[in-house]
Formats: sequence, C-alpha cells, structure tokens
Amino acid sequence: MKDVYILGIESSCDETSVSIVKNGCEEIATVILSQIDIHKNFGGVVPEIASRNHVKNITIVLEECLERAKMHMEDIDAIAVTYGPGLIGSLLVGLEAAKTLSFVYNKPLIPVHHIAGHIYANNLVEPLQFPLIALVISGGHTELVLMRDHLQFEKLGSTLDDAVGECYDKVARVMGISYPGGPLVDQLAHEGKDCYSLPIPLDDGSYNFSFSGLKSAVINLVHNEKQRGNKIKKADLATSFQNVVVETLTKKTMQALKDYHVNHLIVAGGVAANQGIRTRLVELCEQNHITVSFPDMKYCTDNAAMIAAVGYYLYQDGKTSSLKLNSKSTSELK
Repeated sequence: MKDVYILGIESSCDETSVSIVKNGCEEIATVILSQIDIHKNFGGVVPEIASRNHVKNITIVLEECLERAKMHMEDIDAIAVTYGPGLIGSLLVGLEAAKTLSFVYNKPLIPVHHIAGHIYANNLVEPLQFPLIALVISGGHTELVLMRDHLQFEKLGSTLDDAVGECYDKVARVMGISYPGGPLVDQLAHEGKDCYSLPIPLDDGSYNFSFSGLKSAVINLVHNEKQRGNKIKKADLATSFQNVVVETLTKKTMQALKDYHVNHLIVAGGVAANQGIRTRLVELCEQNHITVSFPDMKYCTDNAAMIAAVGYYLYQDGKTSSLKLNSKSTSELK
C-alpha cells in the first residue's frame, strides 16, 4: 500500500504552523511559529496583529517545513487546512496559502475542522480506539465528543459561555499574572491550599459547561478582598480555582463515559497540558478501569500536525473541497 503524505496548515489563532504527516500517524516534520511574545504586551491575542504576522510568516514556515522533511511539494498527496473555527483574519491567511498550493501543484484541498484536529492529535501518539469520548479543552473550546469510528463526531456537550482556557487566562489577569496565564495558574495551584470558597458552575447533571460564573466569582472575591485591605494569596486562590475546574471537568466527563458505556477517553487541546487536570483524570480512570490518552505536550497547543493527521482520514474518505472553500469563525463539529 502506497504511503500517503499530507501537508497540513494551521493558522486559526496566533500560531503559524505547517506540517507533513505520513499515513495520518507519523510526523515527518512540523514548524510552528508562535506569536505569544508579541501578544503578551497586550494581555491577549489581538486579531489584526495575529493575521498580519501570519501573512509575514506563512511562506517562511512552509519552506522550512519542506526543508526539514527533505521533501518537495511534488511529494505531497494532498493539502489539509483549518477552515474554522477561529479568528477569521488568521484563518483566511492559512486558507489562501492552501488554495494557492492546491492550484499551483494540482493537489486535493482538504477542509479540516479545528476541533477535529485537536482530537486527532492523539492519533500521532497511538491509534484511536473506538468507541471513545474526547474531552476537548482549550482557550476557545470546551466540549465532550463521542466517536464510534473515524470522522464520526457526536457532540454531547459544550461550553455555554467562556471556554476553560479563556477562563484560566482571565482569572490569571485578575490575579496579576501575565499572559498566557493558564500554565502559571496551574503551577501555582500545586503550591497553595484550597481555602477560598468558589461555586461549582452548572452542576446540573448535563454534559454542558459554563465558566463565566466561576470567573465572575474570582473577580468579585479579589475586588472584595482588596476593598477590605486584605492581600490575596495567589497560590491559595489558584488552588481553589483549579480544584473547582478539575471537579467540573472530571465529573461531567466520567458521567458521560458511564452513561454511554465507553471505556476509552482521550483528552485534547491546549488545556490538556494542565497537570492538575491530567493527574485527576488518570486517578479516576484507573479507579473505573478506563483507558485515558493524552497527546504529547507539543501536540496540545495549535499545530499543523494534528490538521494533517485528520486530513489523512478525510482524504481516504474522499472528502475534499473546491477552491471556493471559505473560512468560518464559528463552525459546528460534524
């Protein structure tokens, strides 16, 4: 059977990335150019600045990826690109690059949903085992997805407001922690004590999530303590906050696994790197005889390898697109 090489392009937010993946599971080369240092000055991603930097970097990243792989565009079977969801200006840069390559080199164009990419990042570590439930947790997404086979996505629940990663960054900002604050809050959470009272959000038995109330509770707590002249103990607040997040995510995830009689869980997205969440899920899955998988740290944040990985299965399924393909800032996973 002939090996299939997919070139992936990811530009949905502030990472410009190109990757080449063989047969949906073997990473040949990946280049990621992050803009964190640029957006750090603004306390978050500025869409216009992000898209301008994608324009500046996309050709450089593509050339470097091909050079690392020691391959040429003629060696590529198809081009997979994130079409959504994400920042529309950023998405358009990657999409136009993919369209241009598709046209010039006469390669099939494969549209990839960003969340599908995060899920298939796990396929780069070990083959997906079905049926499975995916917990997708990132700066823009918090979802529980049931999969009975490749490319079969059934959304069980999602966030009704803030995504969990977004909540982490906003709480970090209130605590005076610089962007991106999520990893630092996670680190602090292992140093403090759970001594601040915070509400459990949307504890309603559903598979949906809500983090805006938790974020507001932290903001109010910090404001009230300052008004009283009390100093916030950052490590303790980080611990209290993270414990609530971990309880919320794990409770709903374990309930979904039980209700759907699934014994394989995969965790995906940038927040999958959170050690507090990882540790608790491993403990619960061991107790309940459930296999849990996490992507390597390098595949947790946005990257083109995950786009190329799912692109392989879409290519095998004949799911290609014309050059009329457009970007979507919001898009349901189907």
